[in-house]
Amino acid sequence: MAENRHQALGLSDETVLQMYETMLLARKIDERMWLLNRAGKIPFVISCQGQEAAQVGAAFALDRTKDYVLPYYRDMGVVLTFGMTPTELMLSAFAKAEDPNSGGRQMPGHFGKKKNRIVTGSSPVTTQVPHAVGIALAAKMEKKDFVAFVTFGEGSSNQGDFHEGANFAGVHKLPVIFMCENNKYAISVPISKQLACEKVSDRAIGYGMPGYTVDGNDPLEVYRVVKEAADRARRGEGPTLIETVSYRLTSHSSDDDQRAYRSEEELEEARAKDPIISFAKYLKEVGVLTDELEKEIHDRVMKQVNEATDYAEKAPYAEPEHALKYVYAEK
Repeated sequence: MAENRHQALGLSDETVLQMYETMLLARKIDERMWLLNRAGKIPFVISCQGQEAAQVGAAFALDRTKDYVLPYYRDMGVVLTFGMTPTELMLSAFAKAEDPNSGGRQMPGHFGKKKNRIVTGSSPVTTQVPHAVGIALAAKMEKKDFVAFVTFGEGSSNQGDFHEGANFAGVHKLPVIFMCENNKYAISVPISKQLACEKVSDRAIGYGMPGYTVDGNDPLEVYRVVKEAADRARRGEGPTLIETVSYRLTSHSSDDDQRAYRSEEELEEARAKDPIISFAKYLKEVGVLTDELEKEIHDRVMKQVNEATDYAEKAPYAEPEHALKYVYAEK
């Protein structure tokens, strides 16, 4: 039998199965959204495929009863872990009135659910970073025990918002975790044309915090490093920069055609490292997952995806006169 890595991290068999199921659920919702988009039923998809391991591994390392997450637009694995449902995600994709993110006002991927401490983002990339730093500052000023966790792509690590946020957090030793999901491409711009340094984590030293680069296809490794960063933040030792290296398995969005800038050979190589397949393989090697249980999980996930799709497709759109609600003060 293979080495049992999850038990060494203090994770039960039940917990790693939940991690696997959440990763699979994110993938299957995403795949369904692409089909709906191509069928002309939903207008836009921005995909999590290839990044589920980093997202779910990180979110499981946080305290879902008190920590705040500020996800970027691909973070379906994070928000599912923090309590968003497949139905809520589908309502967002269909832009229906019950969409909890924005009532159908925003593009998909603008996740927000107040009671679960999922803080909504906005379309300009990286604006969530200074927001997370502000939340962490509030934790320190009010002496409250929570951590702010923020994600962004490696393209975003070149934006001023990242550098200003990281600098402020480093100076004030704030309880915030910066996690860069490096998927190798900022839309069509490869990593080689984005960074002069070797790794995004190399930037941490400039802001007085530790920086780590880990395999983003390994949810257990991501769990380990995020858990350590969270523990460090709770002890008052300040922020951490984590870079998870994976690969975006789809076009940037449903409006992008990746054939213009990367080869099928490159994609095939990446698909061979699919984190969902490799995590299932590990779970089978350590005797946690059987073929029978894998089918049971898959069937349960597909039932949720089908029910969420049916519900969201039939749900009503917002009334046109609601377009200005929450924009102007009401008497």
